[in-house]
Amino acid sequence: MHVEKLFPKLGAFRGETTRLHPRPGRPDASVSSVGGPLLWPADEPWPVCTEPHKRSRGYRVADIRRSRRLLADAWARDRPTAEEGALLTELGRRHRVPDVTDTDPIPLVALAQVYRRDVPGLLPGPDGCDLLQVLWCPFEAHGPTRYGLAPHVRWRHSDQVSVPLHAPPQPTVVGFGGSVAEPCVLHPEQVVTYPDAGSLPARLGKKIDAWDEARELEEAEHHDELVTYQHDLSIPHGCRVGGFPSWHTTDFYPMNCEACAAPMVLLLTVHSREWDGAHGSWMPTEEWDVAEHLRDRCPTKLEIGRDGLLNIFACPTEPGHPHRYNMQ
Repeated sequence: MHVEKLFPKLGAFRGETTRLHPRPGRPDASVSSVGGPLLWPADEPWPVCTEPHKRSRGYRVADIRRSRRLLADAWARDRPTAEEGALLTELGRRHRVPDVTDTDPIPLVALAQVYRRDVPGLLPGPDGCDLLQVLWCPFEAHGPTRYGLAPHVRWRHSDQVSVPLHAPPQPTVVGFGGSVAEPCVLHPEQVVTYPDAGSLPARLGKKIDAWDEARELEEAEHHDELVTYQHDLSIPHGCRVGGFPSWHTTDFYPMNCEACAAPMVLLLTVHSREWDGAHGSWMPTEEWDVAEHLRDRCPTKLEIGRDGLLNIFACPTEPGHPHRYNMQ
């Protein structure tokens, strides 16, 4: 289904985004990755979180990773045995860290790094930096709701890192398993994308919403999943660079630079799921050849917010201005 045949005026809003297609692997600091090691100078302090919140109880990173390996092996052959189930219960136990206060520094954990050479669509960084790095606090306990994440963006010139850090500090425990990304290599793919209906001109947006509502009524009547603009024809699922942000859990609202008021653009989306929608929309073609019970639409093992994604915005007029974030 070609969306511009349904809504010809969408052609004026056509954009491009680069899907990153993360898949579990063994990336090193010299390549783009989700959850892999960062290219970090040995003489540069590792960022920490000091925002007050509970941090003395949580899960061990080694236990999280071992549990994932065990589950992957078990489901590949059939299912966990009773013995494996008992081990999984033990690995899923929370641990207390004595003498930790609510403001003790917590090392941030690596979320992603993207080199411009791997993803040409990556926006320019400050002073021509070619490497984008994103970290966050491994506790979902920030902001006014006390359930928010705390991302940290760092840009750098990769050729200026002469002595890299080989063993960054790690938190003793993390607040939830989904804060720790599984190391994934990337397979960038540029695809066409269109804006969220709520951010389009009112007349066109209402026309698309009416079409989607009619599809949903037909879906309910015939008990069959039908393709809709919002879920299947506009914004891809998954981790990606550039394009348009999704506003699927809130109404659209402008994201303007807090330093100069310029409308900001989407820099990076980190998504828990790589595909969704009717009949597996946005599922990579390679996955169709994989047995259904072995398909993994959450290869990074990240859990983000209520519905799975973090948008990071950048100022298009001055890359050095502070970034803004939005969870959907």
